[in-house]
Amino acid sequence: MARVSQAHLDARRRQILDGAARCFARDGFHGTSMQDVLKEAGLSAGAVYRYFSGKEDLIAAIATEAVNGVRRAFEGAARDTPVPAPDVLIGRVSRSLFADGLESGRGLEPRAYAGLIIQVWSETLRSERLAATLAEAFGGLRGAWTELVGLYREAGVLRADVPDEHVARALIATAQGFIAQLAMFGDTGPEVLENGLRGLMSMDVAKAG
Repeated sequence: MARVSQAHLDARRRQILDGAARCFARDGFHGTSMQDVLKEAGLSAGAVYRYFSGKEDLIAAIATEAVNGVRRAFEGAARDTPVPAPDVLIGRVSRSLFADGLESGRGLEPRAYAGLIIQVWSETLRSERLAATLAEAFGGLRGAWTELVGLYREAGVLRADVPDEHVARALIATAQGFIAQLAMFGDTGPEVLENGLRGLMSMDVAKAG
């Protein structure tokens, strides 16, 4: 029997995950059956079960990919030099996730991918396995962005009475809110987030009271 290459195995696994991602984005984790995944991926049950034991295993794999994709986008933006202003930073994260076609190969539009991320967040409330994955990812990106905020402080552009981690969490929450708005309403884009943050940053705090 001819030996199957690792590249072939990886491509087949990718085919299954992409089909599952489209199903989950369309019908939800718990509204999707394994038969739906088989049909979407165009594969037999035997081919799919060689890689995944069942739907829960697929959910875990898709969720882990989504969490790590968000983490990479955050951490990649945090490594940019010179350090970008917050509005530019958040804009780069949102473009990396949605506007640059990251998920186009799976047939997912930005709103659908945002919805998949929201589903992952929700799933962590019932799955200890996914909760641990999300906690690890969040810890990593929080650390990266806290270091970035420290660079703002070193540059003398950040007030001294606010902890770096609090600023980092606020920036992360802004990006998370963008993902939620995109998933629920679909009427927002990176430029909206950038412009809004730029407007807030231009406020005269003394006049605002």
